[in-house]
This record gives sequence, structure tokens and C-alpha cells, in this order.
Amino acid sequence: MCIELELDVNEAVSKMACEKEIDSAIVWDTAAEGWLDFVRTGKDHWRDGINNPATFKLMGKIKRKTVLDLACGEGYNTRVIARKGAKVTGIDQSQKMIDFARMEERKQPLGIRYCQMDASHLIGISDTSFDLVTCFMALHDIENYEDAVAEVARVLKHGGRFIFSIPHPCFEDIVVNGIRVNAAERYFAEVQHLIEWKMKRLTTPFKTVSFHRSLTDYSLILAKNGLLISRLVEPQPTKEALRKHPKFKEVLVKPQSIVFETVKLSYFPKSLNC
Repeated sequence: MCIELELDVNEAVSKMACEKEIDSAIVWDTAAEGWLDFVRTGKDHWRDGINNPATFKLMGKIKRKTVLDLACGEGYNTRVIARKGAKVTGIDQSQKMIDFARMEERKQPLGIRYCQMDASHLIGISDTSFDLVTCFMALHDIENYEDAVAEVARVLKHGGRFIFSIPHPCFEDIVVNGIRVNAAERYFAEVQHLIEWKMKRLTTPFKTVSFHRSLTDYSLILAKNGLLISRLVEPQPTKEALRKHPKFKEVLVKPQSIVFETVKLSYFPKSLNC
């Protein structure tokens, strides 16, 4: 019964991707248990060996900073941020993800506040509330990313930073009409595509929906909202990750992801309003 229901829901997720009728909350509620196992049992090799080390190095010291973790999921990175001494709020559209995050907070309290909320409508969060907003490998999953970035700019303090990572748009693979292609083959077209998480190390396979956008798309929406790109990093694997996962040698030649550090300008030149 449960297996049949899971298959039905996954088929619905596939249908959403094809018909462009996406409900991110439903997609991630469906994926929540599989994602929980993936993240909390050390199976997310790309996070642990490549993306997190580079992103946290870029982040630097955040002790006593106020941080909003956007699309926090079950709170893995939110907890890392809190352990570094920051006062953290995590938000995610998926109620199941937030429930899992809150359960972990009750087990091991770190002072994190979790809220079920759409990233493009940060209802109840005041203007200029945070020193830092983070979004780990998730902005590409947010359909209305333009409003999400505008909300980030609204809740950031002047001089505050927005740090986010995404799959590298120049090199990511996407599925179009059931065929896997490299994004470079249709780079400038915004594409909604299905991601099937079915690696052998997964206990429970699941599906999510994502959006390919160009670097120009991201840079224009950042500029429109007064967020100046201050640094870019194309993460490379740590030595330990290379030793454990020889496949990561590919990333020494071709980046898998890109991390943006942006700063909210206190003065916003009209020339940047694209």
C-alpha cells in the first residue's frame, strides 16, 4: 500500500515537471524521507566533500551574526551555521522538512527557529533583519526566484551578505523531454527539468524538480535588487574527498557548482537597475 502510494506520488511529480504545474511543497514533502536519509547518513558526498567546505570558507566568521537559511530543508547546514555561533532562522516551503528540522532541534537544541514559509513571500520577517542570508544548492529549485531574491534584499541589513550555491549552469546535466543533455546545448533557455535521485547508495529513491537558468539571469536579478556580486567560487574537492571518491577528479577539470557572495548596497546606483 505504502509502496504503491509512493510510486503514485512520484508519477505525479514527473507529471508536474512535464506539464509545468509545479508545487514545490508537495515535491519536497514527497522527497523528505529519502532526503533525510541521504543527508543524515553521510551519503551526500558532493555537499560534504566539495560544496560545504568552499561555501563555509567563503562565509568566514559568523559568530553572533543573525542568519537566515533559505530553503533549509531538514536543517543540516542550518545546524552547522548555529554551531559556529550565529543566531539562525531556517525556512523551507516543505512542512515535512520543517517538522524533521524541529524534531532534531528538540533533540539537540541550538537555538534555531524554523518556519514553514515560501522563499518568495517571507511573511512576518521584518526589513533589514539579517546580517547574512544563505541558500545552499537550492535557489535553482525555487520557481519564483526573482521574488525570492527581492525578499532576500529586503530582509538583509545594508552591507549584509547573500551567499548561495547552485549547480554550475554551464556544465549541469538536465533532462528535456525524457532525454539527458548538457545544459550548454540550450544554455540561454530557462528549462524546468526533473531530477531523479536514484543512486545506489540511496535507501529510498525520490524525484524533485529544478530550473536551469543562465549566469546572466542570476546576475541581472541580483543587480536589480542592489546585491553586488563581490566574490565567486567554483568549488573543488578537498584532499580527503578525492581520496574517498576518485570520481571527484572530474571536478578538477570541470566545475560541478558555483558559489556567489553578494553584498547589499547601501547606495544603489540607477545604472545597476537592469
